Amino acid sequence: MEKGRLEAFSDGVIAVIITIMVLELKVPQHGTDIAALLPLLPVFLSYVLSFIYVGIYWNNHHHLLVTARKINGRVMWANLHLLFWLSLIPFVTGWMSENHGDAVPTALYGFVLFMAALAFPILLRQLIVCNGRDSDLARAVGSDVKGKISLLGYALGIGLAFVHPWIADALYALVAMIWLVPDTRIEKGVSE
Repeated sequence: MEKGRLEAFSDGVIAVIITIMVLELKVPQHGTDIAALLPLLPVFLSYVLSFIYVGIYWNNHHHLLVTARKINGRVMWANLHLLFWLSLIPFVTGWMSENHGDAVPTALYGFVLFMAALAFPILLRQLIVCNGRDSDLARAVGSDVKGKISLLGYALGIGLAFVHPWIADALYALVAMIWLVPDTRIEKGVSE
C-alpha cells in the first residue's frame, strides 16, 4: 500500500487537533489591558505545552514515514491508535487548564501523554515489520532512551499529580524540553 493517504490523513488530524486547542483560548470578557490576560495565563501555558507536544509528534511522525517505503493494515491501525491518543490532547488540555492545580485533570493529562508515548513505538515496530528488518528505518532506529525517559517522566507525573500537581506539570514540561532537541536517529540513519 502507498503511504501518501496515511501521511495526508495524519497531517489533517494533527492540524484539526491544533485548531481545536487554539479555539479553546477565550478572550477576556472584561478589560483591555495586560492585567485582563493574567487570569488566562494557566490556560495559555497549557496550550503552549500541548502545542509543543503535538508538534513533537508531528515532526517525529513525519520522520518515520519519510523512511517507510510501504504500509499495511497493521501500520494503519497502529497509526490510528497514536492519533486517538493525540486527539484527546485538546480535551485534557482544556480540563487541566480550567482546573489548574487540581490532581485528577493533571493526572489525566499525563495519562494521555503516557498512552501517546506508548502508541508511537507500536507504530514504529509495525513500520519496521512492514518494511523489513533490513530497511533504512530499522537500521536507523536504535535504543530509544528518550522514549523510556519520557514514559518514566509521565508515570512519575501521574503519581505526583496527587501529591502536588505543579510538580507533575513541571515534569511534563521537562519531558517536552527533552524532545525539543530533535531525535536525529532516523535522519542520521537515512542520510548515511
